[in-house]
Amino acid sequence: MVTADELAQIQQRMAEAGIQNAGAYMRKMALNGYILHVDLAPVRELISLQRRCANNLNQVAVHANTYGGMYPDEIAGLQRDYNRLWSMVSDVLGELAAIVQK
Repeated sequence: MVTADELAQIQQRMAEAGIQNAGAYMRKMALNGYILHVDLAPVRELISLQRRCANNLNQVAVHANTYGGMYPDEIAGLQRDYNRLWSMVSDVLGELAAIVQK
């Protein structure tokens, strides 16, 4: 049995962790001893920006292939830069996934 103060603390910590189900919260705490709540809103925004960047790169490639005006080396450079950027983002997302799964 918990006191009213203990219950209030438990409910506050559940709210901080973003968990509404008391049973799920208790299981997580009993098994792991902690709950890691990560705000992934900035990561979602980063992924959205990455998608827009890829779309823009695709539009440049279509325009260059259709109308000319860009050199293949410029497009290859854009593709290299995008691939390098995506590789870095992918690494960060992998690290975040590993942290969240612990």
